[in-house]
Amino acid sequence: MWMKVPRAYQLGVRIKAGLVYKFTGFREQDVNNLTSYMQNKVDITPEEKQLSISGQNWGEVDLNGNMLTFLVGSKQALEVSLADVSQIHLQGKNDVMLEFHLDDTTGANEKDSLMELAFHVPNTNTTFVGDETRPPAQVFQEKMMSMADVGASGEEAVAMFDGVAILTPRGRYNIELHMSFLRLQGQANDFKIQYSSIVRLFQLPKSNQPHIFVIVTLDPPIRKGQTLYPHIVMQFERDRVIESKLSISEDLLKTKYKDRLEASHKGLIADVFTQTLRGLSGAKVTRPGKFRSAQDGLAVKSSLKAEDGILYPLEKGFFFLPKPPTLILHDEIEYVEFERHGAGGAVMSSHYFDLLVKLKSEQEHQFRNIQRNEYHNLFDFISSKGLKILNLGATQTTGGVADVLNDDDDDAVDPHLERIKNQRDEGGEESDEEDEDFVVDKDDSGSPTDDSEEEDSDASGSAEDREKPARKEAKKESVTAKSTPGKKKSRDEGDDGSKKRKQPKKKKDPNAPKRAMSAFMFFSTSERENVKRSNPGLSFTDVGRALGEKWKKISGEEKEQYEGMARADQKRYKDEMAGYKSGPIHVDSEDEPASD
Repeated sequence: MWMKVPRAYQLGVRIKAGLVYKFTGFREQDVNNLTSYMQNKVDITPEEKQLSISGQNWGEVDLNGNMLTFLVGSKQALEVSLADVSQIHLQGKNDVMLEFHLDDTTGANEKDSLMELAFHVPNTNTTFVGDETRPPAQVFQEKMMSMADVGASGEEAVAMFDGVAILTPRGRYNIELHMSFLRLQGQANDFKIQYSSIVRLFQLPKSNQPHIFVIVTLDPPIRKGQTLYPHIVMQFERDRVIESKLSISEDLLKTKYKDRLEASHKGLIADVFTQTLRGLSGAKVTRPGKFRSAQDGLAVKSSLKAEDGILYPLEKGFFFLPKPPTLILHDEIEYVEFERHGAGGAVMSSHYFDLLVKLKSEQEHQFRNIQRNEYHNLFDFISSKGLKILNLGATQTTGGVADVLNDDDDDAVDPHLERIKNQRDEGGEESDEEDEDFVVDKDDSGSPTDDSEEEDSDASGSAEDREKPARKEAKKESVTAKSTPGKKKSRDEGDDGSKKRKQPKKKKDPNAPKRAMSAFMFFSTSERENVKRSNPGLSFTDVGRALGEKWKKISGEEKEQYEGMARADQKRYKDEMAGYKSGPIHVDSEDEPASD
């Protein structure tokens, strides 16, 4: 059939199996030539279909093959392929919602993609006739589910695995492996995933734990609400043995799946699942490589975005599990950097270190809280892969993280603090005088900052800080000796020269609960060091401004984890405040009465 579309003509061809193929971009003169050719060769005259341009959204639905056509009068208003439908929901008694697979060929800035389509089916509908227990909307939903193969289908599954624990998206699902797709059936969500969307399989054991990860990496990812899941993280029992008989004909086993599948598989459940899925989908399986941890494990413990997990150094990348599952290929990495744990903060520890991975796309992943004894194994493994290690630069060969981690003495001198101390010593007396000139009461807007001010917290324990009080006392006495009484009136004196009585300051109850932090404050705490490292020399105000801009740009999924932390902290504050106020004694925030 021919159809006039914007700036061109479209040819639709329906084959005997019911599938429809569309070809777009024909010119007007091509229509007559192709019509004559098909009349002569296959004795078929293409029909011409008219589009409805009235803008009405009330009409009829035609289900033919794998196509859904919405008609206004006798003209087509829209047409979608049921093969692109991922889920079909019944909302209320009269509304049916269709969710579509993401279009993996569409860039975010190129064009829009159809994500959802809703139909309202009144009880008076005569096309999909219902009864007292099944309204027309439910009949319409069941009809589409049978044609789109979203719900239960007549095709028998090749293999089934019941009650599998899936960490992302979280829940327990029954997994059906079909000839061309796999289905995840949960209590609240069902997912149908074509094998063509599976990029790779990973089978990664958890060290010293009775479970093993099996990860299915997808492109395009599946969607649950507004969240995208490019990795399905499954967890199987390590020692559970099963026997699975495949529901597949012997002819297919000898031809299409020769040397890939057998009539039955017996072994550990993770191995049986991986072998079956690999044979049906043709996807490759990645297992741990040569890396070994200090405890002879396959991974190291770390945390990412405030989530504890396991970092697997693989032969071609890094994989952090279980949440958020993050796959980083070696080809995507610009450089890696070993860092002192808590560098720049108030708490410094040589028992742990951080691993910063900078991607060529300017994105950064910081894996925190890695145990000190894993340094050598990680360093040797990363070096063997030819990745650039920033700490090996000429300016960082001394006083770096390697010196601390290589030292067996936990109480050794911190080279990071020593370097800052030397920088401050080189500044001489001038920096001390500048610090002394800053008076908080006279300058509420802040003072100019430099690099030494940002590192004051790191050098708080240096010997020079202990010398400051003596120098300040000497200077204070010098200033007092030079001043002449009577020239200026003290702030504490009234107009008659008598001293004003100072108002007592508000006293905060030390037992009062700590106020809850916002989602942005949790984000700032996590990302502040990254911003300062990427933009050395920024003032405190500019760092806050950069964090605000970065907060606006992150996705809703990334914000969700910080919002969850804020909700939990708010609940903690409310619970503690309720108990605090109901206690026998507490100090209000009002001023205390002055003592006589």
